[in-house]
Amino acid sequence: MTSLVAYFSASGITKFVAEKLAKVTNSDIYEIEPEVKYTSEDLDWTNPKSRTTIEMKENKEFRPPIKNKVDNIDIYNTIFLGFPIWWYTAPTIVNSFLESYDLKDKKIIVFATSGSSQLGETINDLKPSAPGAKFIDGDRLNSSISEDDLKSWVNNLNL
Repeated sequence: MTSLVAYFSASGITKFVAEKLAKVTNSDIYEIEPEVKYTSEDLDWTNPKSRTTIEMKENKEFRPPIKNKVDNIDIYNTIFLGFPIWWYTAPTIVNSFLESYDLKDKKIIVFATSGSSQLGETINDLKPSAPGAKFIDGDRLNSSISEDDLKSWVNNLNL
């Protein structure tokens, strides 16, 4: 299995989990970085005028531009896709990532980090951005997850 762990992390928590996952799956790793980095003010979900609130609640069709691309996406047949949960779904930059490539016939396993929110309708929100990809139900992964627990999680996916 040639796999990639692609992740977006605003505060470092998803990055921490993604790095562990890449290690236990022997995957390449790629950080989805916005062209304009999110500041702490941008991430203030309690502020109705913050960048993320506007992106997630007022303009869900907006796709934040990504700083760089995966040069060789074609070599990967499996992509673990990680992100924090924002407003009960994936941040729209994750859609930007998916829409940047032809991911037809690739397996995409989502994993999210969140203090309490589950994946909910996240996969349904992402599917239109990757037509023909096979989404596999993922899970919310705690930042304190051990490498052994990550291995078990991956094994239970029956890839």
